[in-house]
Amino acid sequence: MAEIDDSLYSRQRYVLGDSAMHRLARCNVFISGMDGLGVEVAKNVILAGVRSVTVHDTRVAGAEDLGTNFFLRQQDTVDGGKNRAEASLPHLAELNPYVDVKASSTALTVDSLPLLNAFQCVVLVDAPLALSVLVDSYCRNQSPPIMFICGSVRGVFGSIFCDLSDTFEVADYNDEEPVEGFVGGVTKANPGVVSCLENQLHGLESGMWVQFAEVNGMTQLNGNRYQVKVQSGSQFQISDTSGEEFAPFQHGGIYRQVKLPVTVSFQSLDTQLQNPDFTIPDFGKPEASLCTHVALLALDKFKEEKGTLPKPWSGEDANQLVEYANSLASSYPALKDSVDEDLVRDLSFTSSGCFPPLCAALGGIMAQEVLTSASGKFTPLKQSLYLDARELLPSPRPSQGCSATSFCTLCGDRYDTLKICLGDEVVKKLADLRLFMVGCGAIGCEMLKNYAMLGVARSSQGLITITDNDLIEKSNLNRQFLFRPHHIQKAKSTTAASAVNEINPDLRIDSHQQKVCPQTEKACFPDEFFQRQDLCVNALDNVEARRYMDSRCVSNSKALLESGTLGAKGHIQVIVPHLTESYSSQDDPPSKDVPYCTLKSFPASIEHTI
Repeated sequence: MAEIDDSLYSRQRYVLGDSAMHRLARCNVFISGMDGLGVEVAKNVILAGVRSVTVHDTRVAGAEDLGTNFFLRQQDTVDGGKNRAEASLPHLAELNPYVDVKASSTALTVDSLPLLNAFQCVVLVDAPLALSVLVDSYCRNQSPPIMFICGSVRGVFGSIFCDLSDTFEVADYNDEEPVEGFVGGVTKANPGVVSCLENQLHGLESGMWVQFAEVNGMTQLNGNRYQVKVQSGSQFQISDTSGEEFAPFQHGGIYRQVKLPVTVSFQSLDTQLQNPDFTIPDFGKPEASLCTHVALLALDKFKEEKGTLPKPWSGEDANQLVEYANSLASSYPALKDSVDEDLVRDLSFTSSGCFPPLCAALGGIMAQEVLTSASGKFTPLKQSLYLDARELLPSPRPSQGCSATSFCTLCGDRYDTLKICLGDEVVKKLADLRLFMVGCGAIGCEMLKNYAMLGVARSSQGLITITDNDLIEKSNLNRQFLFRPHHIQKAKSTTAASAVNEINPDLRIDSHQQKVCPQTEKACFPDEFFQRQDLCVNALDNVEARRYMDSRCVSNSKALLESGTLGAKGHIQVIVPHLTESYSSQDDPPSKDVPYCTLKSFPASIEHTI
């Protein structure tokens, strides 16, 4: 088995572990559909280090694809256009030298499905429903089954579906360190109740398993596993400890969580169409998932019968889609024979467009599901996820729809799909935006790519200012996709600016290599500089710099977008002057500097015995 290149994969190796990394390195992935969502999935999966990726498409690149696929260039759209998979191939292939990347343009039909037998995971993007059902059925019937994932972005609506076979084993459902703590007491009862030492919180959940060690008195617990039922924050139940074989508890003991493999069962796409299981991404819209599910089924029917998607902001087409959706609603009792007609109309108005940040968000989730299917790491999506950005649409909506020219002027260029979603006025505001971003690492690269897709700061009034004092290292290449091996030891900010201008030459970017700190406050980034900005963005990796940026934005009344990642976790905070709290308004909960369970091991410093 090939060794893991720690100089490239060090951060990812820390999160996934060697076993999962080796499983990834044996996985061959097929991704069909190189639109904005498909290229996001491909980019993320290749960076993660699977064995091979075959990108597939039968469509040629058009001018509108430049606004969604960041690996297409203007020359790919001329003379009838190049195949989207073949045009994206050279850019995808240079992301990771350890991944074999190929392109295919063979049409997916019943006769060509055996080509999928060479893959462990198949991903379909923006595929017709009938084809998705056909491919999923074929993948399920193979031995071993081929993992199947599909998804699409339609305007401001996105969807993902996962089918990881009837019996998919999850080796580690959350990648958290196993919970452990000191035992304060165990009752001799049915069931026995375990109390934590000094009423410390146990951190367990019902259904987890624990194993005991070093218990005095009730020594029968030591070395055995017990399933937990939480009774309170500091107490949990185990099995019957009232029998004669259990001596009374005296003192001491440690409980440790034992992570056991979990088997998850999935149903086919055909079955889930009528009885879908949802993962709710937005608890502010708990009923939107089922309505979106039905609306997208109606959209597939509309396209199948009409041969095209609804026209942008067409009231007539929106009414037709509502009729289709209401006819399907009777099959879903939870809808009470009707759907949210406003939601269906929004889908009709924008379905021929595409909102690039939605591609980025769903592309990250879909890629994570590919990695989960290959590694058994983390709990998989079960089974559908629907996400929308309807808040971006004009309010109030046009009551009967409006002509495309009154809301969005389509010019046959890269911004048409964006205009359909946001309208001319908002797209112009983005073009005029003056934005300051600190940090050009993993988050910074993704943000710059999103700015390129949105056409941020492309007018004479707009400007993106970026700064980062770091140089590019090999370990950065695993997640900072704007950088290549020949960029190592070059400045992140200037390299990122050059790379993003290749994605969208219209952008105006000014790059710096200074820290944003008190030492540069007067010479580089004074108050006058901040006052010229419309928006500030943090893409930082330390709290001190975040707090300093927050203080500058507060003192200059500027909005701040704050974000960060830690392993498989992440956070986003939108800070608006005079409306929300600032980043520094709250501190993270204090962590235990000295884990209690180190006290009974081998003390190496005085803190271990306090």
